[in-house]
Amino acid sequence: MFNLKFLKSIRQALDPKANLLTFASAQKQANEDYIESLSSNELKTKADEQRLEAMVRQQLKEEFPNIEKSSSYDLLVDAVIHNYKSKQLQATDNAEVE
Repeated sequence: MFNLKFLKSIRQALDPKANLLTFASAQKQANEDYIESLSSNELKTKADEQRLEAMVRQQLKEEFPNIEKSSSYDLLVDAVIHNYKSKQLQATDNAEVE
């Protein structure tokens, strides 16, 4: 009986079709998990950027009344956000070096 169980386990271990199906299902799950993690990170980043843009727009409106009517208002918002992100990256790089 021991030999029969042993032979069955070897045959199952060496069965290419079963191995391929097992591998494919594991890959599918790994891919789904990876895509989900990317999506959640991307959504979080997008929400953070939208929150930052809203804060910049509010601050500009408070400091410069009626600036939102200006034709260059959106360009100014983009420039402020770009400047903020550049300084944040520079600070992160400096922190990593030290």
